[in-house]
Amino acid sequence: MKTSAERLAVLGCAGLVAVTVAGCGSVTDAVKGDSGGKSITMGTSQLTATLDPAASYDSGAWLLLRNTFQSLLTFPAAASTPAPDAAKSCDFSGGEASEYHCTLRPGLKFSNGHPLTAEDVVFSIQRTKKINDPNGPAGLLASIKSVEAKGDNEVVFHLSTPDATLPAKLAGPAGAIVDHQVFPADKVLPNDKLVGSGPYRFDSFENMAGDNGKQLGKVVLVPNDKYSGDAKLLNDKFTVKYYDKAPDLKAALDKGDVDLTDNSLEPNTAAQIRSDQQSGKTDLQVVEGDSNDTHSLAFNTKDPVLSNIGVRQAAAALLDRKALARDVFARTVQPLYALVPAGVTGHTTSFFDRWGDQDVAKAKKALTDSKVQTPVKLTLTWSRSRVGSLEADTIKKQLETGGLFQVTVQQEADWTAYKKGWTEGKYQAYVIGWYADYPDPDNYISPLLVDGGVFHTGWDDPRISQKLIPDGLKQADRSAASAGYAQIQQTVADNVPMVPLYQNKAFYAARSYITGVESTVDTTGFFRFWEISRNAK
Repeated sequence: MKTSAERLAVLGCAGLVAVTVAGCGSVTDAVKGDSGGKSITMGTSQLTATLDPAASYDSGAWLLLRNTFQSLLTFPAAASTPAPDAAKSCDFSGGEASEYHCTLRPGLKFSNGHPLTAEDVVFSIQRTKKINDPNGPAGLLASIKSVEAKGDNEVVFHLSTPDATLPAKLAGPAGAIVDHQVFPADKVLPNDKLVGSGPYRFDSFENMAGDNGKQLGKVVLVPNDKYSGDAKLLNDKFTVKYYDKAPDLKAALDKGDVDLTDNSLEPNTAAQIRSDQQSGKTDLQVVEGDSNDTHSLAFNTKDPVLSNIGVRQAAAALLDRKALARDVFARTVQPLYALVPAGVTGHTTSFFDRWGDQDVAKAKKALTDSKVQTPVKLTLTWSRSRVGSLEADTIKKQLETGGLFQVTVQQEADWTAYKKGWTEGKYQAYVIGWYADYPDPDNYISPLLVDGGVFHTGWDDPRISQKLIPDGLKQADRSAASAGYAQIQQTVADNVPMVPLYQNKAFYAARSYITGVESTVDTTGFFRFWEISRNAK
């Protein structure tokens, strides 16, 4: 089973934390040429290499897979719950979420003309679990004990434990349906052999020079004429270009090499485009929307200093999220006061309710009550940030307000070493980011808290891991689980194993002739290429 911690290693260079990855070079090594027609071209710095759904678990790959493969379910625009896609209907049976039934739409086909049946769904799930690629999403399917086909159109999932989040998991690329006649059952298929049943099909690939040509540089998609679904395509071709640096992406936008960007621009750049747009100084436009990308300050609660709850509570009271969002990120992020972000069911403001924004008196009381001598010496470690060292330096300044802390900032630029460092408990406090797989409150809680979570804080509350989380996963009505998730977030605010800092906003920049971006920027994490169209220049 692939753990969420393993997923972090993948996303470290593709969107979990805002990063700049160097050394990839220019685009070369074309697999085959573009097909005819004027393409809409989107630029991103969320790099990726492998697109087989069984081995892809990064935002750069999922950007493409959500447009080329169908799953049983999908997330409609701005939706908080999944809706049928390849399925006609899906439902849990029984009182608890332990068995899940789906009936497929009739007449589904892959882009090669092969029929898509229940056999393909079963094959796809079993294949991902069997391959269990270290860079793949098999861990999301861990609750599936077995899956069976009943005829051509019915699929039944038998779960080892109740899992009300299974529909959300199946609605993403982890649940992508592949052709059992094309994909091998026990190994990854090369990119240029991929076959899906989504709105688009793959037309061509180009790899980046350097890095042994592993990273994709350009992918061209064309409409899948065998597609049977609800998406209505507003363009005839869609191209995604990958850039290893955010400034290179901005330069490509300025030159007209790309028509639009995803949320990969540096914060100040996005803010400047927005300002210029409002004052009529540019023909670029910025669409601002919600994002499910959150960032926090994690604590090693096994550390001699941070094992004291009063030290962690004092840090929580000294942080000023509003200033961080305003002065460091040019308001391209919004303050976050709980693990579950705004826009997702179960969001609260537990940290604001408990600690406010930089309350020195509360911080001093927390240290006094815990009999801690000041200043508390603390080391803050960071790896990568869209604003360089400014984020960590600002956190240091905030923690040192009132003379209660003395903070040393250090950077571990190598992402693999950074992950190893927190895994082995080498850091005291460290800045981390979390990009959720699906918009469900559990995906912001279980991976981060149970047994210390993927960031290895060392903190675990049995009431949460053994009672509240399992109870939440039994409730197929996700809004009914909100009370339990609110209780969890309050407990986290009281004990402070980590402090939520901010939630990224999504800033998609586009040329003035591009329309439809506002229709697909939301917290679902799905960017729907088919919504984008081009007006005459």
